[in-house]
Amino acid sequence: METWADFRPTRLLAELVGGGVDFVVIGGVAVVAQASPRFTKDLDICYSAEPQNLAALGTVLVDMRARLRGVDEDVAFIPDDRTLRQTQIQTLTTPHGGLDLLVDPGGAPPYPKLRGRADVLDIEGFEVRFACLDDLLAMKHAAGRPQDRIDIEALEIAKRRRGRRATRPTR
Repeated sequence: METWADFRPTRLLAELVGGGVDFVVIGGVAVVAQASPRFTKDLDICYSAEPQNLAALGTVLVDMRARLRGVDEDVAFIPDDRTLRQTQIQTLTTPHGGLDLLVDPGGAPPYPKLRGRADVLDIEGFEVRFACLDDLLAMKHAAGRPQDRIDIEALEIAKRRRGRRATRPTR
């Protein structure tokens, strides 16, 4: 079983960036980067579904020996581009912690728009795209879980601190 101590998001990000994967960080890690420190146990990303990107992502996942989270080890699973083409959501375990893959997260704009509006942050010498505050807010509103409501408050405060009015973008 994974523990919080096993979660190394910077290492996961380095693997993805090093593998040439086109992605945007969403979820709890994006909230931490954009607004407020909080506990999270996995890295959530939305990624381009273009064939070359699926191949790059599949290679990184296979190299990391990613496996389905919460599923017996003896279940046949290869997280390659063929598998990625057939799924919209994957929850995986890697040597660096949990990794959740989403093609079309609720509340998010289409990937090109999500990517284009993302904030690019330097993480230990490499550039990583993080969903912008407006897109994070829209995804959190769409999810509506208790933690999402807490995140919405933190994101709204971050927007006010940056001097922008919080609005929910249209898809």
